[in-house]
Amino acid sequence: MPQVHIVSYCVGLGYGPAVGAQMLSLMLLGGVVSRIVSGFVADWLGGVRTLLIGSTLQCIALFLYLPFDGMASLYVVSLIFGLSQGGIVPTYALIVREYMPAREAGTRVGFVIMMTIMGMALGGWLSGWIYDQTGSYQLAFINGILWNGMNIAIMLTLLARSRTARPLAA
Repeated sequence: MPQVHIVSYCVGLGYGPAVGAQMLSLMLLGGVVSRIVSGFVADWLGGVRTLLIGSTLQCIALFLYLPFDGMASLYVVSLIFGLSQGGIVPTYALIVREYMPAREAGTRVGFVIMMTIMGMALGGWLSGWIYDQTGSYQLAFINGILWNGMNIAIMLTLLARSRTARPLAA
């Protein structure tokens, strides 16, 4: 949600589109770093734990947008968001491979990535709709927090189930 709306959010706060574009650039740079770091973390902890960490940090970053709307704080929060979210989508492919047989991985990864992209597209649109209805991004940020909460709950469930049943290795 912040990647799609940070420029208009900054314009609405009176900072202008150039500041919003800088925050978006900082967010995207953080995403690049996050993808690399998440790869190392996934090698060490596995896909589910890595996704759980990334999703939790992303949820915290989204929460930080609620109380902070000063320019300097928004730069920091945008960097935190970027650093937390970049490794999330690639980690889905690792989770599929950890929990599905290799012969099904291609189909399953394609489906999961497709659903992820559809979810991100819907989330960006829904955030705009929420803004149009309320005149504020506060509920849009809360919407993102709730979706992250659902993702965290799913990962905790997978993690709990994996303690009792081993993931498929073949």
